[in-house]
Amino acid sequence: MKYISTRGKAPALNFEDVLLTGLASDGGLYVPDQLPSFSQEQIRSWRSLSYAELAAEIVYPFVEDTFSREELDKILADTYAVFRHDAIAPMVQIAPNQWVLELFHGPTLAFKDFALQLLGRLLDEVLKRRDERIMIMGATSGDTGSAAIEGCKRCSNIDIFILHPYQRVSDVQRKQMTTVVGDNIHNLAVRGNFDDCQALVKATFGDRSGLPADRGLVAVNSINWARIMAQIVYYFYAALSVGGPDRAVSFSVPTGNFGDIFAGYLAKQMGLPVEQLVIATNKNDVLHKMMTTGVYDKMSLEASLSPSMDITVSSNFERLLFDVYDRDGAAIADLFEQFKTEPIHFSDTAMARTRALFASHRVSDDETCAEVARLWHDCQYLADPHSAIGVAAARVYGKPETPMITLATAHAAKFPSAIAQAGLDFAPPLPEHLADLFDREERFDIIDNDLATVQAYMSAHVAS
Repeated sequence: MKYISTRGKAPALNFEDVLLTGLASDGGLYVPDQLPSFSQEQIRSWRSLSYAELAAEIVYPFVEDTFSREELDKILADTYAVFRHDAIAPMVQIAPNQWVLELFHGPTLAFKDFALQLLGRLLDEVLKRRDERIMIMGATSGDTGSAAIEGCKRCSNIDIFILHPYQRVSDVQRKQMTTVVGDNIHNLAVRGNFDDCQALVKATFGDRSGLPADRGLVAVNSINWARIMAQIVYYFYAALSVGGPDRAVSFSVPTGNFGDIFAGYLAKQMGLPVEQLVIATNKNDVLHKMMTTGVYDKMSLEASLSPSMDITVSSNFERLLFDVYDRDGAAIADLFEQFKTEPIHFSDTAMARTRALFASHRVSDDETCAEVARLWHDCQYLADPHSAIGVAAARVYGKPETPMITLATAHAAKFPSAIAQAGLDFAPPLPEHLADLFDREERFDIIDNDLATVQAYMSAHVAS
């Protein structure tokens, strides 16, 4: 399998090179030149598989030019052995034909663990083969940073730099990043918002002149294809647990950067019977506005109770546009060149295709609190604010005859202030392995929102 850029000019790469590249040289994102396709009979035969075994079936076609099946099986077994629940991604029923897929049983209590625990192990194996050392750079609105650090901390060939918006992540999210001990781990608190952090990462991949020339640069954000690939698996896993592929299922996905729900779209394209994909957004509703108006425009970011979704530039949306514009890289390049100075107005054909694939719903902070409270009072289920947004959207679009599965993307203990604002008079406890989190020493540096300053910091802190 080869991987091509959404903007059509970068060279096609194999999986190993895509893993180590992140953003394409033409500014686009890498996608497979063709997707594997699974028959209903194949999918049905997977019902008895463990999560790691299912992952091997789905992931192997994407990586077979880099890893043998035996190598992949071992990597995946190691990846999911660190999760705290034997089901890895357990399903919880919250109402008739309404389900929650719990994706927060990994080391950092967020869905990002599914991809980043795998990414760290894939990188470690490839770097050992190549005898190379790299820098990892990532931006986080809360969860990506801790998951990336946890997934890569043991990798001896990696220096990792994670940018988070200063004073704009929850205390738990910050401490999960800043208390991990390691000389190769560097946390940068940027004076700005998440979009600023993400822009610094993209700019660095576009211009590496301020970085050491002898070190590769790898992305851990969902611009890295391996992140998306790993997330496809749990859509199949959830569907199989409620009767798929013999009955269609729907998914509601709380999302800001579009990566998680794009994985659901790919699962559908690969053969999984998916009836609906619902984009659930908070008040930073750039995706909902795009779905309702056909216009993709910049907007001011507002802090919310669901900070991991406080994003106004959804990077992975470009991957979907590539498909709905018939994989015309030149057209995508033109659209994003236009976006530098003015909104993108999508063609009627592109919007019709997008609306045929997705629905969307916006949930305010007040509505989020109401949903957290309702879930607790109705079925004693404690949802974090992001997952509550997903459930609220699911209730709007759910159909009695079709299982509706909401992706629960984080553990409620990461957001105690939101739980309190919902009127619940208790603080959800952290799991045992994080019980002493607030006693651990923090290490991070506050830095200006400036590309030269960030690159100078990185150059000064790489291991020799």
